[in-house]
Amino acid sequence: MRDNPDRWMASYMDVVTVLMCLFIVLYAMSTVDEERYEALRLSLATGFGREESDLVEDSGLLISEELAYDHDTTIFDDIEDSDEFEDDLMLAQQEYDDLMELKRQLRSRLLDAYHEESVEFTLDEQGLHVHLIGAETFFDPYESKLSADGAEIMGIIAPVIAPTERFFEVGGHADQRQPLHTYATNWELSSARATSALRELVEEGEVNPTRIVSVGYGHEHPISDDLWRNRRVDVSILSDQPDRVRELLPQIRDAAQAGEELDLGSLLEASN
Repeated sequence: MRDNPDRWMASYMDVVTVLMCLFIVLYAMSTVDEERYEALRLSLATGFGREESDLVEDSGLLISEELAYDHDTTIFDDIEDSDEFEDDLMLAQQEYDDLMELKRQLRSRLLDAYHEESVEFTLDEQGLHVHLIGAETFFDPYESKLSADGAEIMGIIAPVIAPTERFFEVGGHADQRQPLHTYATNWELSSARATSALRELVEEGEVNPTRIVSVGYGHEHPISDDLWRNRRVDVSILSDQPDRVRELLPQIRDAAQAGEELDLGSLLEASN
């Protein structure tokens, strides 16, 4: 059988076609369209192990539904969540430092007045709490009048908290025994104790009356089997941060008490 003398044309056309494709690719690479490049990247990812998709972008490239979801939603959301959480953590750390500075000032003034054993401090997501539950009682049984020492401590607290722009709560408490006279229940008694302390802070300590409230907790929050320790008031310096920031305060407190550094990754995972 005689060879076809024009067979060389088939090979030549193949070469020309390949060269044409090469120049097209080179031209496309010379001008990078970020959106189309991203579409190409995702399309290639689809081809290497991802399930086939019937989704088509404007570029004409196929992208799997799973990959499109991961790319457009999950990855970006994770990044945004991480950035937002890091911002919240910085705000929470600043809030913790500010509250600890107020605590330092209060302790210094109490020490100078020889009342360092008269109060205890706690910090939680609500803010810094100053508990008048030291080695002495500040209220007589069934009475709401603040003792002289209690009034003196209010005078120590007021100059520290009054200049701030924060809000405050004075919580009154009673022991488990029911009042015998004057007050019908421990709710009224504890409320009167809170109001007594509040008046000292406002009338004598010049705390802004629009930024402070009093609350009576009855005998529902005992802290000791010693009845006299439950006859108390708590002055709470409230955090003014959003809920998501305040919720980080106990974790920062625990890390600080343990002398550890905060692990952003672990906190982010725990928050989710």
